[in-house]
Amino acid sequence: LWWHKPVVDQELLQSLPNLKVIANSGVGMDHLDLKLIASFGVKMANAPRAVSSSTADTGMALLLASARRLVEGYHLAISSDTDYCEADFLGVEVTGATLGIIGMGRIGYKIALRAKAFEMNILYHNRTHRKEQEEQAVGATFCETIENLLQQSDFVMVVVSLTPQTHKLIGKREMELMKPTATLINISRGAVIDEEALVTALQTGVIRAAALDVTYPEPLPRDHALLKLKNVIITPHLCIKTDKTTYMITKEAVENILAALNGLPMPSEVL
Repeated sequence: LWWHKPVVDQELLQSLPNLKVIANSGVGMDHLDLKLIASFGVKMANAPRAVSSSTADTGMALLLASARRLVEGYHLAISSDTDYCEADFLGVEVTGATLGIIGMGRIGYKIALRAKAFEMNILYHNRTHRKEQEEQAVGATFCETIENLLQQSDFVMVVVSLTPQTHKLIGKREMELMKPTATLINISRGAVIDEEALVTALQTGVIRAAALDVTYPEPLPRDHALLKLKNVIITPHLCIKTDKTTYMITKEAVENILAALNGLPMPSEVL
């Protein structure tokens, strides 16, 4: 499957009686009914190894672009009305800032590795603790609650799967816990954030800025309020869109498919 196509529903599954395996071009599986697929005896695989590095890169790119106001700066630099740059066109410092990572799986950990190179203080909230040596390797501190992480972080990066439990995980209450100087970054799924609450938070200064590679829906309606705000960067779900990652996704999919067809363990089977 590439970008959720074709749609895997009952009709498709009934029309393919010899179907053995489906390989998804990414980590997120929220667009699939896994119970329905399993009921037809079809195995399912995703591509966590292929996409983790490029997704982490995108997260850090959004963090840096928002912190240094690169999109605003670009438009200022090319504008026909620009004679000079105002002295108070200021971004915020990344070095020494605190990054809170919500979701410390494969991708979240790679973000922590990158953030360490920027000398950031790293907090994380996850369903489970990382091993002590893994925490020490990136200098990450576990937060028992999301609330604790939100209150301390200068940048909050959301890296969770979309499930009923994470739907609108970050809403009005969570944003009000954040620092007014904080930036919210989402590279997971659009529906993890309450976008109506985000618009209000950005308009009223509850938080400083947001950087989103995902929205709900994608793309947003052209008249959506988020598209009119200067303190938000939105990119069109670019996380896995590199030449190397596309190749690696295809390779990982083929490995899973061949394993399934030959009765061997699938490297990235989703149960």
